[in-house]
Amino acid sequence: MTDSPHIPARRQPWPDNAARPVATPLQPSVVYATLDPDALDAQYEGRTRGYAYAREGHPNADVLAATIDRMEGAEGGVVTGSGMAAVGVAMLAALKAGNHVVGGDQLYGRSLRMLTEDLPRLGISTTFADATDTGAIAAALRPETRMILIETVSNPTLRVADLDGIARLARDRGILLAVDNTFTTPRALRPFEHGADIVIHSVTKLLAGHADATLGYVAARDPALTEAMRTATATWGTTPSPFDCWLAERGLLSFELRYDRAEATATRLADHLATLPGVARVLYPGRADHPDHNRAGALLQGRFGNMLSFELQGGRAAANAFTRACPVAFAPTLGDIATTLSHPASSSHRALTPQARAGLGISEGFFRVSVGVEPAETLLAEFEAGVRAAG
Repeated sequence: MTDSPHIPARRQPWPDNAARPVATPLQPSVVYATLDPDALDAQYEGRTRGYAYAREGHPNADVLAATIDRMEGAEGGVVTGSGMAAVGVAMLAALKAGNHVVGGDQLYGRSLRMLTEDLPRLGISTTFADATDTGAIAAALRPETRMILIETVSNPTLRVADLDGIARLARDRGILLAVDNTFTTPRALRPFEHGADIVIHSVTKLLAGHADATLGYVAARDPALTEAMRTATATWGTTPSPFDCWLAERGLLSFELRYDRAEATATRLADHLATLPGVARVLYPGRADHPDHNRAGALLQGRFGNMLSFELQGGRAAANAFTRACPVAFAPTLGDIATTLSHPASSSHRALTPQARAGLGISEGFFRVSVGVEPAETLLAEFEAGVRAAG
């Protein structure tokens, strides 16, 4: 009896190859076959290295993690399915019921929501304080405080945290300091060098850089905590897609070129916006009128990044007119190869009350800009046309 041509053949082994691929192979397999139960025991017990089930880890995630580890000066970092998954994994691994967290009061909207709505359901209390003021953070601490969570540069108001002061405070009190380094990236700052215990990234943004991969990254100074985060990733199912990891690793090959080009253009765009009638204010750490300009210069060593924010006079009506007239993509994201425009009041911070948004300086005319790699002259003309239409 011959095999039926309609029955799929058993999968064949990967072909031997005396050469190695220049591009990282994509390995989408969910499961990996092992020789025998003893060999599988050896893998799970750490006596040999191997993969068993992709939710517990896979080659493309490890390649990407190792790449970001080198950039951040970290070891053993964990890639997750999104930036918020990285924040969540850090919380799940480091905290327990009865703990208290102090968060910067200008965190990303979803991070604020996690701390105010989700952690309390797990018995973890939270307090918010101004991350630009170490004294305010100190005043918010309690005997049960286990973690301080800040963003190096806040989203979307671009305030610069007093990272060195908060790191000293956390070290003196024996509290974990977690730093979301998404906006600054390792190109501008490596938080471990400033005393951070945990570093978090939304890889989706500047690191991957092409708006086609949703990923996060988290690493800890303490190997035991890193391992706890790895376990939490597998347990809670925040494992990343191999394809997204492959895309992000490819994106990182051009990261420094993209960052430098976008940063240079952001400087020009911020200065140009500040001259236009109808623009109430511009926020960019590289400008002398930014409230944290001196700290930004010392902390970031002149790397002010590609993110800027500005406020139009005229509220929501002006905001609508601007987005309709400006050709730049109006989308709630950042870090794409092209410039994107975000309106926090209707996207990232829409869950906050108008009063809460006003307290953060986010009005209906407030926009956040993620500058891409287009020619600077093109962007200046497009934004000027939008501002003119808004006025």
